[in-house]
Amino acid sequence: MVRGVARPLRVFPDLDRASAAVAERVAAAAREAVAARGRFRLVLSGGRTPLGLFERWARTPTSLPWPRTDVYFADERAVPPTDPASNFGAAWSALLSRVPIDRHRVHRLRGEVRPLVEAARRYERRLRAVDGGADAPTFDLTLLGIGPDGHTASLFPGQPSVRERRRWVVAVPRAGLPPLVPRLTMTAPALSATRAAVFLVAGADKATALAGTLASAEGGDRRWPATLVRPRRPAEWYVDRSAAAGLSTSATRLRPRAR
Repeated sequence: MVRGVARPLRVFPDLDRASAAVAERVAAAAREAVAARGRFRLVLSGGRTPLGLFERWARTPTSLPWPRTDVYFADERAVPPTDPASNFGAAWSALLSRVPIDRHRVHRLRGEVRPLVEAARRYERRLRAVDGGADAPTFDLTLLGIGPDGHTASLFPGQPSVRERRRWVVAVPRAGLPPLVPRLTMTAPALSATRAAVFLVAGADKATALAGTLASAEGGDRRWPATLVRPRRPAEWYVDRSAAAGLSTSATRLRPRAR
């Protein structure tokens, strides 16, 4: 059981309703960013959990200001964009090909480039060229999740990437569940360079990882890489009831409104 969870947490009956709430949260951030800075910079991550959210956005293409949105990717597998395992490929098929976004505003990680460290260098140069302004975050909102082992983006427990504090993008050796392929990932410093970080988590297989992450969130714990993501405001958690099964009753009552 987990007590004393201090990060904003909202628990929903299922993934669909959690995704709907995230959609509203992202839309609010987009409106705020466009009003303040004329554009919205959004970071997406991979996995199955956000696909329903992507489909929701695709069905209502005016819900976000796509012509003024720049999309970046938190991580990618070392495969071409046409490979079924590609995070970009999944996002393109489910969302980006179906909304009015300029293709030049879709900034993908090039998993097909070799050596992979060169792909990491190229993306880091692109990220560091983004003008966030003096002492301002680079991104407006970063959408993340966690895996059953606690990884976020492609920051896996026990990998050197979780200790990286200087580089913004690194190549990752084979990690995760089979099939094991190398990956590219933003590091904790890059993922933290955001005005808001929103985690969408669903499924009973995530319950242990979610409980461990939220219990360790305030101190930062490399066993739970999501705790290393430190945006300007506390990270926000949108989770379904199954993922929240390992949390204490007091923790799951912490449900602030989406800002």
